[in-house]
Amino acid sequence: MIVLDNEKEKIVSSKKYNFKFNKQTGYFVRWGKNLDDDPDIAPSGEILDLEITDICTGINGVVCPFCYKANLPTNKQNMSFETFKTIFDKIYKTKILTQIAFGADSHATSNPDLWKMMEYAREKGVIPNITVAQIDEDTADKLAKYCGAVAVSVYDNKDVAYDSVKLLTDRGMKQVNIHRLIEKKSYLKTIELLNDIKNDSRLSKLNAVVFLSLKQKGRGIHFERIDDVQFMGLVKLALEKQISFGFDSCSAPKFVKAIKMLGCYDKYIDMTEPCESSLFSMYINVKGEFYPCSFTEGTEGWEKGIDVVNCNDFIKDVWQNPRLNEFRNKLLNHKDCNNCRQCPIYNI
Repeated sequence: MIVLDNEKEKIVSSKKYNFKFNKQTGYFVRWGKNLDDDPDIAPSGEILDLEITDICTGINGVVCPFCYKANLPTNKQNMSFETFKTIFDKIYKTKILTQIAFGADSHATSNPDLWKMMEYAREKGVIPNITVAQIDEDTADKLAKYCGAVAVSVYDNKDVAYDSVKLLTDRGMKQVNIHRLIEKKSYLKTIELLNDIKNDSRLSKLNAVVFLSLKQKGRGIHFERIDDVQFMGLVKLALEKQISFGFDSCSAPKFVKAIKMLGCYDKYIDMTEPCESSLFSMYINVKGEFYPCSFTEGTEGWEKGIDVVNCNDFIKDVWQNPRLNEFRNKLLNHKDCNNCRQCPIYNI
């Protein structure tokens, strides 16, 4: 495997697995034996979802009612920089890692080592990303300095999110997205968000809106998922309004159905990647335990994760761990009528 890594891009070349990642724009393309070949799995994870705290005070002191992590301000766990460095260095040796999505709190203030972690990742050429919900000027300055992309979650008080978006785009950030959980109770508010993107000046430099499908976990267990017709309605409206949008990979089966119904399958199918957990992406919790994704933590067979902090060889002990191989085989064989990988755990 040949790896070319500089300030602008990272390129990995081999006979069966290749990718090109632009560190400045986030553009990423992957191929296998040739450009028409789509590999099923990477030699290691390309992106790491890393939880660095379980402490969260929510928005204006009110915690999110559908938080799947069920985080609270009374929680006490922060990952130390030393633990972060131990984990990072083991995965960095694989030469595949491109980005870290930091799982922090709504304000990005709970873990005092966050900025030191981001700085270290940047020094190694790995791009930090994060999701927040309510930030101040100082936090916006730091996020603009270290992050390639920032997602801002929208809750009932949309002005908090819109103001946070503007703080970031005013600092010249190009990859600022809005995250919106889609579920039945707030479906009309999601429609409202799409209208706001076209009309609210605070969102004039927004990169995209990203739809997140509901997984009934944590406090989200009491919410209801939207159906395929409602999902298609969001896609149709976003396309009509020419709004840049995306979705979590969990939503891929719904999106594929939508573009088929809307008659634009050929145009958008190459932009679609279904669940990539354990295939191309990784999740490690605040304790340093590896899971296929953050939603698998605590589910049957994954009551406890795989210890990364004390592993000797990340590829052998974690990425090729028999438990993980069992999960990925189940995922690769769990497809819908459109040959799209589906979550083997949640009804999405």
